[in-house]
Amino acid sequence: MAFDPDKFRELLLYVAQRSASDPTFGATKLNKILFFSDFLAYGQLGKSITGATYQRLEHGPAARELLPIQEELVNKSEAMVVPSRYFNRVQKRLWAVRDPVLSRFSAEEISLVDDVIEALRCHNASDASLLSHLIAVGWQIAGDREEIPYEAVFLSGEPPTPTDVKHGQELAQRYGWLAV
Repeated sequence: MAFDPDKFRELLLYVAQRSASDPTFGATKLNKILFFSDFLAYGQLGKSITGATYQRLEHGPAARELLPIQEELVNKSEAMVVPSRYFNRVQKRLWAVRDPVLSRFSAEEISLVDDVIEALRCHNASDASLLSHLIAVGWQIAGDREEIPYEAVFLSGEPPTPTDVKHGQELAQRYGWLAV
């Protein structure tokens, strides 16, 4: 899946604009919203929204392309990174200076991103990070700074049920996956 820098740029602006009223929005939540949006899109729509490369970092998944694209937006005066105090920390909030170009996205993609933003709105950055650790199996299995494959969205952290095992055995037999 090829990375689409134009779509990624517009998604950054869209997320920043939609999260402007969220007092807990900062760099960490931006990373989590992008990650969940791209991976859920891959699982539900068959392809990610941006094709970004996500890596495992200590505090959760992050797009490798985020900082260079964000810097580009700032240099072009299309966005600003605004420091904002939240309790005893300073957040780095991305602030959209211009409106995103939404024609690059399908209605399903925008709806999915809106759902992710809304789901994470009630969580602070620490909680959003914890969620990405608990439910993103790809983050759990990747090594430090290692790429998280989009296919990991189909993995579950739960052990298989007897029904799952039986179904897997039936498929293995039907398609000859088992060595004789």
